[in-house]
Amino acid sequence: MLILAVFAVPAAMGNDEDESMSKVARNLDIFNSLYKELNTFYVDTINSEKSIERAINAMLDNIDPYTEYIPAKDQEDFRVISTGEYGGIGSYIMYRPTGPKKGTYISSPSEGSPAAKAGLRPGDRILMINNDSVTSWSSDSVSAHLKGQANTSLRVTVERPYVEDSILTFNLVRETIKMNPVPYYGVANDCMGYISLTTFNEHSAQRVKEAVEALKKNPKVKYLVLDLRSNGGGLMESAIQIVGCFVPKGTQVLVTRGRDKASEKIYKTTQDPIDTKIPLAVLIDGSSASSSEITAGALQDLDRAVIIGTRSFGKGLVQTTRPLPYDGLLKVTVAKYYIPSGRLIQEFDYSKRNADGTFAHTPDSLANVFHTAHCREVRDGGGITPDITVEYPELNRLVYNVVRDHWAFDFATKYASEHATIPSPSQFKVTDEIYNEFKAFIDPGKFNYDKVCEQGLEALQKLAKTEGYMNDSTKAEFEKLGALLKHDLGQDLDTNRKEISKIIAQELMDRYYYQAGETEFMMCNDETMDATLKMFAKPGEYKRILNIK
Repeated sequence: MLILAVFAVPAAMGNDEDESMSKVARNLDIFNSLYKELNTFYVDTINSEKSIERAINAMLDNIDPYTEYIPAKDQEDFRVISTGEYGGIGSYIMYRPTGPKKGTYISSPSEGSPAAKAGLRPGDRILMINNDSVTSWSSDSVSAHLKGQANTSLRVTVERPYVEDSILTFNLVRETIKMNPVPYYGVANDCMGYISLTTFNEHSAQRVKEAVEALKKNPKVKYLVLDLRSNGGGLMESAIQIVGCFVPKGTQVLVTRGRDKASEKIYKTTQDPIDTKIPLAVLIDGSSASSSEITAGALQDLDRAVIIGTRSFGKGLVQTTRPLPYDGLLKVTVAKYYIPSGRLIQEFDYSKRNADGTFAHTPDSLANVFHTAHCREVRDGGGITPDITVEYPELNRLVYNVVRDHWAFDFATKYASEHATIPSPSQFKVTDEIYNEFKAFIDPGKFNYDKVCEQGLEALQKLAKTEGYMNDSTKAEFEKLGALLKHDLGQDLDTNRKEISKIIAQELMDRYYYQAGETEFMMCNDETMDATLKMFAKPGEYKRILNIK
């Protein structure tokens, strides 16, 4: 009987696999025949490329957000993410879809780039590239024409606001743009070595290593801070190398597991560390994902760093690329990754959907308990939970609309056109004078934001009428409450001054000191950095959190 059972299982598995492949072949045959009939008999001409691509994407959308088809025409952007290099002018651009001057604008030239050296500025609206008018083009089309092989020339004509000669033409030569994954590192509060890491590409590990080595040479530096906030990840290998800067050679960082046990792979550090003892903090937020979570999670599980901020995104999946015909690529999820404690930090269960079609969260009640190297409890199923949580004020509609409708961006453009210099990032403050200028810059007739209190009161009045509670007395009370809750734009701007001032300052830093200056300013004006300093300054707190005896 035992022998029969042993042979029966593979036979059943073989039959199931044969049946599955038969279904695949049958459905592919149906799809192929259907499309041929449609293409032959449909009343209008069908765009075959768009139709098939739409069908492919619809199929992939039902799996997970990270499995995607990348046709040959879109592979340059994919390559840029991995390598951090491209040929172009070195500037971010943005598309503004509304207003009398809708179109594509220069958003943020990189320091030392062809765009910056030529004199392009944030707020310049792109009118022409060479002899082509681009005001009606999408930002993707504009970007494709700004990019190109290094050492090739192009001419860009822009409209510059708040200056007398508003139509300007610039002759540029494209260069190989290398996106610096560490836009800034320096000393904060005379004791903390701070490193901002924005992505995990081929150069990230080396740039972090250089920053750590440089900061360690500074006698003021007693602690290190690695900032992974808003870092959506990138190359897994880069994360392993960065962890290797702080833990002994040969330390296991993660395990990946695919559909079968044979696909399991163990990843360990392969380099000698730079420093395994210096106190280390890693900053994360809800946009820290993928390789950021490998880095933060591994250092937390190994009790090598205190994690500070808010819970991370929760992406515990690994992708690889597979070649397709006609130079296409399939980026496909092939495994889940498990950090040193053994936990999976995946937030969403992509095998299940809610009734509205969204993916299901992993319930906190189903989270499993794991243990770090020093026996601290950590949990799976929902990103990396920080050791120290920092509460941020909830973003309201007013602040959101200041950003969405480019009020801060346009004010900074105007301010920069009128002021040659501003104080250094570490010294700059949005003074009363600057903030009052910003308030005067806003046109109340054009500033739209949801007046939630007024809308809520109006809904309550309608409900009172429906339910039969509206009488003269109730109406009088509603009128009193309405007077108290009536929105005043000036007052609302003053109420939200702290958050709006940060946004204004970031825009101004970008214009005068580029991304490095913006990062330095935020380093000096940040609740999470304040919490980090407080933790390091409290005797014994770092060791207490990590359970270091």
